[in-house]
Amino acid sequence: MTNNEKEKLEQIRIRIIEATISVFNKKGIKFTMDDVAKEISISKKTLYNAFRDKGELFSSIVDYCFDNIKKSEQEVIDDESLGTVEKLRKLLGAMPKAYQNINFENLYMLKDKYPKIYDKVEERLEAGWDGTIDLIEKGIAEGALRPVNTLIVKSMFESTLEKFFQNNILVQCNLSYAEGLSEVVNLIVDGLRVR
Repeated sequence: MTNNEKEKLEQIRIRIIEATISVFNKKGIKFTMDDVAKEISISKKTLYNAFRDKGELFSSIVDYCFDNIKKSEQEVIDDESLGTVEKLRKLLGAMPKAYQNINFENLYMLKDKYPKIYDKVEERLEAGWDGTIDLIEKGIAEGALRPVNTLIVKSMFESTLEKFFQNNILVQCNLSYAEGLSEVVNLIVDGLRVR
């Protein structure tokens, strides 16, 4: 496969991933590969050339979303115009605009039908905390944040996000994932701030 062919395939894969996110928001886990193909007007053959099955597609979506969230987090870390506390607030709530309307409540449905994919979501939630922990430690050293055990903060945040995925608490509260995330971030950051 030439570089040009690889690039074209990657572009098609991204289009399919983004279409799948849209279909997933509408239909939940019960969407079909036909639904995805129709969403972006491609043949099922093209779809299956890019992804061999729904499981591979879900796995790629997890990586795609978390990779883009990590890019957003890095942008926050690199933003010199923000102070430590504001960086922490933005870092914990980092989510690309394109994902703010994802129906994350549907993710808990993956647990039964696609347990390996659900495990991958949990693994990605638990990974990549170095920048956040460094920022908390910097805030403590500056006197902007009170001394805390960073592993406790990490555990609290992860547990809350996992709870969002495991039950319908956001639906009960009539909150989107982005709104729920914002509330959790504010509770954690404001609880850490020195007043």
